[in-house]
Amino acid sequence: MELQFLGTSSGTPTRTRNVAGLALRTAGGWVLVDCGEGTQHRILRTNHSPHDLRAIFITHLHGDHCYGLPGLLASAGLLNRTAPLAIVGPAPLERYVRGVMETTALQLPYPVEFIDVEDAARDGLLSDLAVSATPLSHRIPSYAYGFTEKAVERRLDADRLAAAGVPRGPLWGALQAGNEVTLPDGRAIRPADVLQPPRRPRRIVIAGDNDTPALLADAVRDAHVLVHEATYTEAILAKVGPGPQHSSALRVARFAREAAIPNLVLTHFSPRYQDTAGPLTLADIEAEARTEYTGNLFLARDLARHALDREGMLSESPRSQAPGA
Repeated sequence: MELQFLGTSSGTPTRTRNVAGLALRTAGGWVLVDCGEGTQHRILRTNHSPHDLRAIFITHLHGDHCYGLPGLLASAGLLNRTAPLAIVGPAPLERYVRGVMETTALQLPYPVEFIDVEDAARDGLLSDLAVSATPLSHRIPSYAYGFTEKAVERRLDADRLAAAGVPRGPLWGALQAGNEVTLPDGRAIRPADVLQPPRRPRRIVIAGDNDTPALLADAVRDAHVLVHEATYTEAILAKVGPGPQHSSALRVARFAREAAIPNLVLTHFSPRYQDTAGPLTLADIEAEARTEYTGNLFLARDLARHALDREGMLSESPRSQAPGA
């Protein structure tokens, strides 16, 4: 499973950070979580294509999370997409997109299905991932999406194979493929007899804007990764006040520590935080988070790629592009 950030800024873009967008890729293809203005320009600098996009998930209807959606849909049509596209989000999302389509005479050459966020967990939405949605606390309805592997591979147990007298060769391959085999002495060996116990399915939770991380306590119980906004440091949040209903790095990190989440990715940074030099920088957000969280911590960068391995460890790909590349 791989995450690639298409935008990591809050509210407005900066010279190095676009507004919210995140691609999640599995062996089955890729999905998009949020689509702020300019997301399709970021997609052009990745290996992703609107042509093979499987589904779009919108966390909430603030512009920095959805203003890029009509343009992306239009571009997919101009690229001759014909496959249906599912779009999941709060109920007013369909009215917004249909309104843009009507007022701009946008006609798509492929069917679009709008799915209310309350139905995100329905069977068959994604063939390889189970989807869940969790309500959050923000100025308008906002949600987190959880993505969990539906099936995990199982490896052969060499000791069990030896004990059962299964010779190396084609029989091992047949068992690994899930087929029962018959030994020369007539004994039947089932895959369950010689496979190791399955690993825990990988789970990633991607949250929209939210000022109460504890609302995710149930959603992250078995999660390997939490992606959550850290718009401010605690000192700036105190000055801004509760009105915007965003989280600080401190509060998210404390929650992640208490929930024992092994991998935490912070994103959606206020434009007041500069990348490297200035009165406020992203180093301030990182330093604050590290006072509470000792797990595997990342501050998201535009176009950065993060791979989640089968053991549940997240790492940043060395092939990640810098925004100016």
